[in-house]
Amino acid sequence: MHTNLFHIVLSAIFLTIGINKSYGQELDKKTASFPAKTVKDSAVISINEIGKIADTVKTDSIKPKKSVLEGKIKYKAESYTKLDQKKKLITLYDKAELYYQDIELKAGIIVFNYENNEVYAGRIKDSTGNYTQYPNFKQGANVVEPDSIRFNYKTKKALIWNSRTEQGEFKVRAEISKRVNDSVYFLKGARFTTAEDIEDPEYYFRTSRLKLVPGKKVVTGLTNMVIADVPTPLALPFAFFPMSETSQSGLIIPTWNDTRDRGYSLQNGGYYLALSDYYDLTLMGDYYTNGSYATRMESSYARRYYFRGNLNFRYENLINSERGFPDYSKTNIYNIQWSHSQDAKASPNSRFSASVNFGSSVYYRQSANQVNVGSSLNNTLSSSISYSKTFNSVPQVNMSLTATHSQNTNTQQINMTLPTLQLSIDRIFPFAPKDGIKKGFIKNVNLQYNLRGENRIATTDSLFFKPQMFEDAKVGFQHSIPLSTNFKILKYFSSTTSVNYEEVWYLKTIRKSFDVLKNKEEVTDVNKFDAFRTYSFSSSVGTTIYGTFKFGETKKIQAIRHVMRPSISYSYKPSFKQYYDTYAADGSGTMVKEYTRFEQGIFGAPGKDISSSVGFSLSNTFEAKVTDRDTTKTVPRKVMLLNNLNFSTSYDITADSLKWAPLRVSGGTAFFKNKMNVNFGTTLNPYAIDNSGRTFNTFNIDNGGSLFRMTSANMTINYSLSNKDFGQDSTQKKNDQGVRNGGRQDDLFGTNTDFSDRRSNQFGDDDDKEKDDFKGFYNYELPWDITFAYQLTYSNNRREKEISGNSVMMSVNSDLAPKWKVGVSTGYDLVNKGVTFTQFRFSRDLLSWRMDFSWTPYGTNAFWSFFIGIKSGVLSDIKWEKRTIPDRVLR
Repeated sequence: MHTNLFHIVLSAIFLTIGINKSYGQELDKKTASFPAKTVKDSAVISINEIGKIADTVKTDSIKPKKSVLEGKIKYKAESYTKLDQKKKLITLYDKAELYYQDIELKAGIIVFNYENNEVYAGRIKDSTGNYTQYPNFKQGANVVEPDSIRFNYKTKKALIWNSRTEQGEFKVRAEISKRVNDSVYFLKGARFTTAEDIEDPEYYFRTSRLKLVPGKKVVTGLTNMVIADVPTPLALPFAFFPMSETSQSGLIIPTWNDTRDRGYSLQNGGYYLALSDYYDLTLMGDYYTNGSYATRMESSYARRYYFRGNLNFRYENLINSERGFPDYSKTNIYNIQWSHSQDAKASPNSRFSASVNFGSSVYYRQSANQVNVGSSLNNTLSSSISYSKTFNSVPQVNMSLTATHSQNTNTQQINMTLPTLQLSIDRIFPFAPKDGIKKGFIKNVNLQYNLRGENRIATTDSLFFKPQMFEDAKVGFQHSIPLSTNFKILKYFSSTTSVNYEEVWYLKTIRKSFDVLKNKEEVTDVNKFDAFRTYSFSSSVGTTIYGTFKFGETKKIQAIRHVMRPSISYSYKPSFKQYYDTYAADGSGTMVKEYTRFEQGIFGAPGKDISSSVGFSLSNTFEAKVTDRDTTKTVPRKVMLLNNLNFSTSYDITADSLKWAPLRVSGGTAFFKNKMNVNFGTTLNPYAIDNSGRTFNTFNIDNGGSLFRMTSANMTINYSLSNKDFGQDSTQKKNDQGVRNGGRQDDLFGTNTDFSDRRSNQFGDDDDKEKDDFKGFYNYELPWDITFAYQLTYSNNRREKEISGNSVMMSVNSDLAPKWKVGVSTGYDLVNKGVTFTQFRFSRDLLSWRMDFSWTPYGTNAFWSFFIGIKSGVLSDIKWEKRTIPDRVLR
């Protein structure tokens, strides 16, 4: 009776468990089967057969106990599955897998004890005697890879030997781990690191006790840092590491530094606020023992498929020397940057964008928290915020609002438009048929309406956002209606003709008078609406001429193609003298001057004289067909010899003298597969100059000179080359932050160094990509790139015949060896005979660490900087940094 009862209970257990060898099927109660005592996967014993051994009693008054399992168990093994009914064990051997609820277990051997509700998993030995098929325990997103594991599926507790797991950027290994429940692990003899190789890390933190809450936190006892298996004196009595897949708020540890001018300092300390999944905020600051301080606010925001951007605000209160000393100074500088871009799919008919970079004119030259030579040498800061919308009416209407800012950092002059309104109505063809081709003079007649309104402000750095800045604002509206057409003349000539009507509105004009008491001219603002109207006429005729010079298909150069595009234009604008007034300029009334009340307007003033001129232009391109070096190709290769060669001048019909404008010649071409760009230009004046350097109405050739007198010339050469051009996979890095700061996109003036953000190295490389591309020390491609620039300027306006500018700049970056990068930026001024800005860069990839060194040996920006720290963001505060502040004092 007892034996039969055991078989009934055993059958009930297997019916409850629902063991199945396959992944996708579940056990059916009538046809369910399980492996025999020692059989291969193909051998099964039916549960109905076990039922025959059981007691013939069909019912039992004892109510069966509730199953301890809350789900189905699925399993499989490659070699065999063994059932031990006496010990209540199921053994899976060789590539064993077991699945229960959200738990996945894979190992060389799995032993399932259905009496004690436990599962044991371990490794096995291969044919050579080495251990293989280590257990892999996965629950949800948490993965543990131990030597062996013992798990109770009822209490969800586990005991793990030599566990290995990844938690975010951390990799944790422990001698013994105890799983208390789904969310708590206790580890003994643990070490954790961000290194890739958990078995042989280049560094790790060792602790005897560790509490791990997956996805939330790591809490340790006494923790010691070990580098290259050598314990260091760096230790903490306890440590807490937040672990989360989402951003978490926290402190930013400052760095210590000392300078000659401002004493000791704590820099870049603050707090990071993870405000939402869509935006964050970083608050940082610096403090110097001489009283200087700085604050920074940085925020990034993004919403997928809608927009993304970032906002930075920096303020520095810099004190040099000590109060009472002659070199004492105090300066307040600031800088605001905002970048916003909208996804093209967010709104097809409207778009908002922003690119803002404004602040103190001397910010990039005096900032103590970054070295940005390219931006400091640039003398212009610019910003733009724009919103545009398209109204899909007939005709279509386009509208835009733009706020712009332009700042000269040398003169500290600031020009702004707050805002600029632009409105345009699409072209209307009143005489064109609804269907068919618009052909001929009449059918191509079209008109358009354009409106431009501006609120223009001109101020200085010291008056920025003060009341006087807005008092001097100028407001104006410009309406224009162009009426134009185009047609063919004699089949080969294209002609365009247009008449333009323009009306300008101003809210402020001027009145000039002579103050007898002060004996000077007075200009008075008249704050009232006023307007003027003008019209003009223009026409042009042009054609395209093709010429081909053939040398034969057997020649290296088979043919040269020359394309010429000559054009003649005429423009006429009548006199609008009715808008001009007179005033007595000397108080006696004998000296009378003319002026227009619109002359200080932002859209100019109407012309007093008739304007009638003829323009001439000629553009040329030269292209060659050459035999390809690859003999298997039958089609010749096209090579551009000269991208453009342009000539332009004009003749003023109404001028009394100097009717011909100087002839402007410009051109450009590219060599070496468009890697080298060469551009040149010159200005040729047909008139002679006198001894005082003034141009007079006599042709230069009639004055004993040549046909033209060269007054200026310039040439630039830019050359970029990298190992990618020779088949190796590499991409030259772009200095995006340098462009945003107002500098160059290349690194001819060095790279930007922002001491508040050291997440990337000086070369802008992606550490993860470097790791993926690494092919070993003896099969490694060394990336390199070279950027070269040459500039030549010639001046001869007053017969000085001098080279005013002649300089060469070069930047070279290369990998000396795997994980070693070096770079140098330098130049030479051939006019002043001196070396220009020079910077040396070194970077060492130390696997989970990074080391950078930058050195500018001389000049007003001379400094050096050394950094070594852990790459991982979770341990980015573990670093050592030492640097000098650039000595910007001119000596």
